[in-house]
Amino acid sequence: MLKDSMMNKKILVTGATGFIGSHLVELLVKKGFNVTAFDRYNTTYNLGCLSKSQYKKDINFVFGDIRDYDSVYKASKGKDLIFHLAALVGIPYSYYSPLAYIKTNIEGTYNVLEAAKTLSTKEIVITSTSETYGSALEVPIKENHRLIGQSPYSASKISADQLSISYWKSYKLPVKIIRPFNTFGPRQSSRAVIPTIIYQALNNKNIKLGSVKTTRDYTYVTDVCNAYLHLLKVKNIYGEPINVGSNNEFKIIDIAKKIIKQVNPKLKVVIEKKRIRPLQSEVQRLRCNNKLILKKSSWKPKVTFDMGLKKTIDWIRSNRNLENSNIYRI
Repeated sequence: MLKDSMMNKKILVTGATGFIGSHLVELLVKKGFNVTAFDRYNTTYNLGCLSKSQYKKDINFVFGDIRDYDSVYKASKGKDLIFHLAALVGIPYSYYSPLAYIKTNIEGTYNVLEAAKTLSTKEIVITSTSETYGSALEVPIKENHRLIGQSPYSASKISADQLSISYWKSYKLPVKIIRPFNTFGPRQSSRAVIPTIIYQALNNKNIKLGSVKTTRDYTYVTDVCNAYLHLLKVKNIYGEPINVGSNNEFKIIDIAKKIIKQVNPKLKVVIEKKRIRPLQSEVQRLRCNNKLILKKSSWKPKVTFDMGLKKTIDWIRSNRNLENSNIYRI
């Protein structure tokens, strides 16, 4: 539980209507925070993953552009805490438009950091990614593992992390960096592998995939969101990343088999060439060493992979028409 001194704080969440952001916003509201949800301006004021949230009336929605300093600054005024999740996250699309990732992930993070510095924000949590490590040199991966940009996406996130570290070292801006490994659960776009397998399993005659022997460490979305809250209580990790993961490892093909078993045992996996990433760009193996967060806080994952997979399948089964499973989303 959070200390009473943390309750009722005014908090800004960027990327708030996305997959992880929407779950985090709802958790913060339930915990008693005064939450402002910042996301990209759109003419219909679409609330994305929060459009059907039972907590909408308790959330202050602000629309702008993370790439625009003015809108970030205005949204940050009067806030005690900032959780920065806004980002372009699809790796395949970063091959098509590296500049979009530079502007969103690097410049967007700069805007958050600079606004927080100018406004003397009490604490900022920047969201990193395990993709910054590239293919594992050793497993499980510690925070001091070397960083390498194997895709424009991961390169942009490495840059954003380093910029955040520089703001702590240069200005003593109280920045913490949370580095989640792969997150999964309800509301996730089919650009991610688990939902794309589930949508295809529910709607198609076979499952089309790219590389199926790569491995990833998966954590259920509610556990990841709880990690954000636990980091608020840790005071001696400014300017350094902290891994959030389950210390598990699953091959994509094995995940597909688990889903096929639950949905339709007659389904087969088909390898589709356009889904295979460039060989040197594909991260082959990721497994989280989560000892640091376990040592520094009382956080630990509570939802097992199989439990989370069932919850995700049940949610997508009830929302199976949200996405066209015949489209490969980059």
